[in-house]
Amino acid sequence: MDDQDKEELMDFFDLIQARRSVRLFKQIQVEPEKLQAILQAANLAPSAGNLQGYEIFLVTRLNQRQALVQAALGQEFLAQAPLDLIFCANPTRSAVKYGRRGSQLYCIQDATIACTYAMLAATALGLATVWVGAFDEEGVRRAADIPPELLPVAVLPIGYAAESPAPRPRRPLEEIVHKL
Repeated sequence: MDDQDKEELMDFFDLIQARRSVRLFKQIQVEPEKLQAILQAANLAPSAGNLQGYEIFLVTRLNQRQALVQAALGQEFLAQAPLDLIFCANPTRSAVKYGRRGSQLYCIQDATIACTYAMLAATALGLATVWVGAFDEEGVRRAADIPPELLPVAVLPIGYAAESPAPRPRRPLEEIVHKL
């Protein structure tokens, strides 16, 4: 990413406001430097004990993206987007330092934080995403040759938006923040 691209990046709070779940993508490939920046952002995500208890699978081949559609209950946009990232928890990696809590919780948190960083980085770069959590784990494993010891947590299709969804309503802070 060159200096001009960096200057065009959004303010963080504008970025959060701009992010939308997009389910319709243009047939335009994501530039390699943008993909690299997204992956680097995911790599910089905080993790329990800095263990990075997750793995990321980059899916670009159409036949694999179509297999993801089947594993994800027919969500066609997984094949329409030019690439999908599959974020998997690595329980063994987190268990080394944290035992059961690491293998059952921290690795999942690590994978979701990394996915969130990738999602926000994609938005900052003018790309669109949608978080996909509704899928058959075994189907996702088969579609991307994911080893059985890893747990697929989220699939993130990435591409250029072919739609502009309106903001979705949010719960008021008074409902979700509990002052003690």
